Amino acid sequence: MASNIVSARNLDFLLNEWLKVEALTDRERFQDFSKADFDGLLELCEQVATDHFATHFRKSDEQEPTFDGTRVTLIPEIGEALKVFAEMDGFALQADHEFGGMQLPSTVGTAAATWFTAANIGTACYSFLTQANASLLAAHGDDHIKDTFVRPMLQGRWFGTMAMSEPHAGTSLGDVITRAVPDDYGTYRIFGSKMWISGGDHEIAENIVHLVLAKLPDAPAGTRGISLFVVPKFLVNEDGGLGERNDVVLSSINHKLGSRGTVNTAPVFGDGAYTPGGMAGAVGYLVGEPHKGLKYMFHMMNAARLAVGTAATGTASAAYLKSLEYARTRPQGRSVTDGDQSTPQVNIIEHTDVRRMLLAQKAYVEGALGLTLYCARLLDDEATLEGDAAREASQVLGVLTPIVKSWPSQWGQESTSLAIQVLGGAGYTRDYDIEQHWRDQRLNPIHEGTHGVQALDLLGRKILMDGGAGLMALAGRIEQTINRATLAGGDLAEYAAQLKVQLDRLGEVTFGLVSLGDPEKMMANATVYLEAAGHLVVAWIWLEQLIVAGINEGNFYNGKRQAGRYFFATELPKIGPMMDLIAAGDLTSYEMQDAWF
Repeated sequence: MASNIVSARNLDFLLNEWLKVEALTDRERFQDFSKADFDGLLELCEQVATDHFATHFRKSDEQEPTFDGTRVTLIPEIGEALKVFAEMDGFALQADHEFGGMQLPSTVGTAAATWFTAANIGTACYSFLTQANASLLAAHGDDHIKDTFVRPMLQGRWFGTMAMSEPHAGTSLGDVITRAVPDDYGTYRIFGSKMWISGGDHEIAENIVHLVLAKLPDAPAGTRGISLFVVPKFLVNEDGGLGERNDVVLSSINHKLGSRGTVNTAPVFGDGAYTPGGMAGAVGYLVGEPHKGLKYMFHMMNAARLAVGTAATGTASAAYLKSLEYARTRPQGRSVTDGDQSTPQVNIIEHTDVRRMLLAQKAYVEGALGLTLYCARLLDDEATLEGDAAREASQVLGVLTPIVKSWPSQWGQESTSLAIQVLGGAGYTRDYDIEQHWRDQRLNPIHEGTHGVQALDLLGRKILMDGGAGLMALAGRIEQTINRATLAGGDLAEYAAQLKVQLDRLGEVTFGLVSLGDPEKMMANATVYLEAAGHLVVAWIWLEQLIVAGINEGNFYNGKRQAGRYFFATELPKIGPMMDLIAAGDLTSYEMQDAWF
């Protein structure tokens, strides 16, 4: 029976027919794997996600975490699911052999993650934070930090967080005021409060490893003065066992719209609840060099941005497939040509407008999944290729990172909204899963850099880096796809021509913005630019899929071609008005004044 959270057939198409992941096994890093290994792992992920994550999806929402002033309590099923995840080495899938990891390609690892985000993002979030935390420390920590903290996290015994935002400064990290003071033991004492920290306290792991942004006494102002520290909930003895409680406590937990199973916290460091070693302040270990913490944290933040795109895709996938299942079994109404009210009602999938909504969801979900897997493949290329090929993969990934975070988040929300609409009155009741997926989805345009922040990153940084090399490399790849589709002829050539027009227009608009010489006016429509670029990129991902689908026969390929046709007919034209707005230099929002509201 086909899954109602992720299409295994579509995953197989994207991984094997399009991205050819088996070819990665020719590279030294992945030489221990075979296609059979990849297939077997993904089947295991489907089973664990279905049997252990999806089964408490509703319960983890209805019985959200509680805090009694001392202890955070989660439903037991969350810990039980993550224990099974640890037993399948889920925390260590992509980690290096050096740390006991499997060294799985990121492409396959992202496909695996899709199963868990689709099943229950609230539970899956603990694992993704821990994996990203361990990856950062493996890359930037010293030997003591690596030996002490990385392996227990990859074994799933300890969990990790990223503690960046503060009550007075969310995204504005240059304004953090958490302090780090050197002590007499080569460590630091941390004092300050953080806010909106996912997984910040619970009892489902032996220890929690916080990555904390703080400033040393001699720190320069702004982001140049940020350092990064490891601050564990429990100190660690020389033998690796847990020692005394560190001075990390919660002031409260936050009560979220969705993804409620992931406890969201307001931790306080060094408030005096505990005095490790008889001294004030939470014990912290400096990661890397002083004042370079934000640079190191971007290692985790970029991984988290791909993870958010994956989560948004998985959530939209589950909502789509559940609404499809409902539409196939819910009788209501008759054909518009059937005037005989005595005839049996048809299932609502027979109505054109319902098929329109399902087709839009399919186009969004399969486009987003293609985008996330393509970005993961770039990570594999960046890690295993050399010279110009590795550099180009890194440049293209840099441009696509804000898009892969934002596009699935924005259009995954629209997709999930359509799923509610398909169910009609049932869609807005808590008796069906869809409204929970919609609430879970709404967090994604906010976490790990809001939609607007990603827009500023794309237009203000990524497009300008290295003289625009990343954008030119991406445009070159899109041009190659356009050329292949043009040679194929037929519908593919028509789609290629449409995409070529929009690609050229994006180039013109980008050049015009850069030529303004006024940063504020250049960035006035950055969000519109992000959304236009995102739609263009997903149209390219769809053209890639359509080329591979070719003239293959069968329902799967017919559905793939129809969804691609929908995207080019309905979605790609939306770019035109966006480009017009940017090209016209519209300053309506920029010139709006506070008093006028």
